[in-house]
Amino acid sequence: MNKFKQDLKVNRRNPLILSALATYRFGNWVTYDFKVPVLKQLLKFIYAVMDTLFVRIVNSGELPARANIGGGLFLPHGLNGVVVHWDAIIGCNATIYHQVTIGAKDPSTPEEYGPPTIGDHAFIGAGAKIIGKITLGNHVMVGANAVVLKDIPDYSTAVGVPAIVKPRSVAKVV
Repeated sequence: MNKFKQDLKVNRRNPLILSALATYRFGNWVTYDFKVPVLKQLLKFIYAVMDTLFVRIVNSGELPARANIGGGLFLPHGLNGVVVHWDAIIGCNATIYHQVTIGAKDPSTPEEYGPPTIGDHAFIGAGAKIIGKITLGNHVMVGANAVVLKDIPDYSTAVGVPAIVKPRSVAKVV
């Protein structure tokens, strides 16, 4: 519930997205934390109905319950076209714009197959594609329409197709 409160705080201006985030948080709770087997099946069915209505139809995106997403997920343009792999890991306070894909490569290449791991305070611009078993560090910025296929270190910016990494200088607070 704490993560949903963080989501609520950053997405106050867009009440429609709150239905999708509440559905995701409910499904994530049922998937990982709820332990009563008989009721779990009923709650999974309820989640599936909510997911179809609120996430896929109303918000036009995919935010599966198995994905591990930290609190404070900010979706300024709603879930419009955002597709997240079911095993992706996204850190706290991430900002994801519309038409973003966070997915896995072709399973025929097992050494490269797997979802991305995205650190805390990531900014992912509109239309960006983050594909494969890669890691994006903390405070990473991904430019609009960038295609990220390789790891990005902390405090870096990725732009272009395929993405080129540009380090950012970080001012230290004394």
